[in-house]
Amino acid sequence: MKAVQIEEFGGPEVLKTEEIPAPEAGEDEVLIELRASGVNRSDILTRIGSYHAAGQLPIVPGFEGSGIVREPGPAATGISSGARVLAFGGRPGFYAEYVAVPTRHVVKIPEDLDWDSAAALPVAPLSAWYCLRRLAGLRSGEKVLIWAAASGVGDAAVQIAKHLGATVIATAGSDEKVAWALQNGADEGVNHAREDILERTRAIAGEGGVEVVLDTVGGSTFGESLKVVGHGGRVVALANVGLEQSRIDTRDFYPKNATIYGFQITNLIQHLGYDPHDDLRELAGLVARNNLKIHVDRTFSLERAADAHRYLEERRNRGKVIIHPGD
Repeated sequence: MKAVQIEEFGGPEVLKTEEIPAPEAGEDEVLIELRASGVNRSDILTRIGSYHAAGQLPIVPGFEGSGIVREPGPAATGISSGARVLAFGGRPGFYAEYVAVPTRHVVKIPEDLDWDSAAALPVAPLSAWYCLRRLAGLRSGEKVLIWAAASGVGDAAVQIAKHLGATVIATAGSDEKVAWALQNGADEGVNHAREDILERTRAIAGEGGVEVVLDTVGGSTFGESLKVVGHGGRVVALANVGLEQSRIDTRDFYPKNATIYGFQITNLIQHLGYDPHDDLRELAGLVARNNLKIHVDRTFSLERAADAHRYLEERRNRGKVIIHPGD
């Protein structure tokens, strides 16, 4: 089968499309013929050798996808050959024509859910869903600040927050991306590349600040997140895109009795026992009913995986980037 392999860590150029043996379904696994695979920041970290779940070289990157079950393992139950599924990995392997995945990492999808949307659900929308609903407990009528609202997670978070009845302040790094976030449901927009986040947020939300901040960027923005959150507010930190240290003043949050949550989807599943099946089914239903839209910005073939990584690293995307293994 065709697959993208990483044989040495480095820039996008290390992503090479090779012919390698197709995996076999283990005892409690299913072999999936992939129709779409999601591209995420975790894939970039895997490529440069900074992701904790990457494993040893050579590595086939990718942590999510959708396709058709071709071979259930001997002990696989509840999922038969021909089933339409989405899948997520505790280990990488989705930049390929086939992937073998434990049945506990597979969810059947509705017939009217397209492959790209299904492939996009396990990382970005699920992360936004869990952070806003389960960690922050976002409620109707509350105000939420969402960083990088044109990213895959940010875009999903804007829509989910509106679905929950919140007022959404979206940030992005260009006027075009701010406009895009507003078009997709945000109530207010801030260009964090040229505007003062604290000043603009207070002008929009009042001196009391916002009840919830979803920090999808990290690094220097984390300190800003702690400043803009209001008394009794909640900050969820789920990324450090620039891999830079955060400089904070504890006086920006402890007098406000603010709560800070950390989130990392792979560790949540592997080490804390989170079972995402019910949440993924609910998200799939929302997308199938057009209550939530997966905005796919660009699609790439396996041979152009390096271009997909460059596109994401340059922050040119508005929404999700997808690889089509069959193209």
